[in-house]
This record gives sequence, structure tokens and C-alpha cells, in this order.
Amino acid sequence: MFQTYTYDDPNVLPVEARSHWEYMETNSAAAVMKAVCPNEWADICEVLSTYRLDPQYWLKPGGNRGDIADQIDTEFSKRGWRETRLDLSTTGILFSRDNVKLGELPTIYQEGYLVDNFKNRIVLDVEWNAKDGNLDRDLASYRSWYDAGVISAGVIVTKDRLSLLTLARSLWNTYQSTLPEEERVAKLPIDLTTSTVTAFDKAQMRVRRGVMGSCPVLIVAATEKTWNGKPYA
Repeated sequence: MFQTYTYDDPNVLPVEARSHWEYMETNSAAAVMKAVCPNEWADICEVLSTYRLDPQYWLKPGGNRGDIADQIDTEFSKRGWRETRLDLSTTGILFSRDNVKLGELPTIYQEGYLVDNFKNRIVLDVEWNAKDGNLDRDLASYRSWYDAGVISAGVIVTKDRLSLLTLARSLWNTYQSTLPEEERVAKLPIDLTTSTVTAFDKAQMRVRRGVMGSCPVLIVAATEKTWNGKPYA
């Protein structure tokens, strides 16, 4: 696993995007996307530069997806990205020394899965609150598709669980203090204490294990810096 930091170059990733999210990348993923898929990279930079967590939608139960994942997916959908299943079909073709075709081996068909967002040669999944096993699936698939030559990089957008837990507690306590004492509820409406769902630390662990092989991968994590500054109401 070759960890790189091209996202720290303001010529690659705008300061507005860099300062509001945390990142991890392998194989110069940000610089690769900027170089080979500039239009798609521009979309990613624009979303990361403008999207901010709103407590009104964030601090509420939402299952595996929820409002935040839907909002981020919508931003990419506006820019022409689509939920897509990417399958692979591989056929071995046999030739003689003098380039005469001798035949074909049986086709091997590999069914993929629905990635949240796909455009040109970039796949982008929003893993906000899914089971952490999704990260293994994502990274292994990125590796397979990259090795087959059909994608240039993969991106995962997730959350920094511990950073957001601190923020959530602060926002929730402030909100509770505005309520009559008999209406106050100490428990957060979302669970940021579990370690079995997708989060930045879980993605980092898998990337460091090299699950994605040589595929350039960028992990993007929302933190308290991604908050829009508004109170919960």
C-alpha cells in the first residue's frame, strides 16, 4: 500500500474542499483523477467545496442510507453521475505464432454491484451508515475493475465517527437545554458509538491492508469541520 498526499496540493484540491473534510489516498488518487478525468474531478471538488452537514438532517435516524447519503448522491446526480452496476466479461482469445486465430476460451462473467455514483472512469460510493463489510466489497471491486482497465480510480465518502460524536453531543446538549426539563432526552437520536458501521477509521484500516491493490483510492471523511455551523432545531 503506497499512501500519498496529493490532496494537500491546492493545485489539485481546492482549499475550500481540503479544509472541510479529512482525507486518505493511495497511489496519488487525487492527482490521477485531476489528470485523467478532469471533468469528473471538477465535480468532486465542487461537491466537497460546497456540501455541509446540516444538523436538521444529520441528527435523525436514517438506517443504512439516510438523508446525508441521499443529499450527497443528489449533488452528484445533478452533475451527471449515475447509480450503476459494473459487470466484467473476460474472453481469452488464442492465436498462433503467425497471428492466426485458433479459438476462444469460455467467457468468464463477473457480476458487479450497484455503485452509488459512476461517471466516465470514476466510481464513488457514499458509505455513511452501512455495515462496515461494505468497505471490503467496495475496495475489492475497485481493484478488480482497475486491473481490468475499466476505471481509473475509486472514491469513498464516509464519516469520521469520533469527530462527529463530539460535535453531535455538543449540538444535542445545547438543544436539550432549550426544552422543559421533563421533555429532555439525553440519548442522541443517532448512534455514533458503534464500531460496526462504515467510518473513516474502518476504511483506513482496510486501505492499509491493501485490499484495493494498486488501484488509486481516495477516502473522504466528514468531520466537525464539515458542519454548516447551524444549531440543531
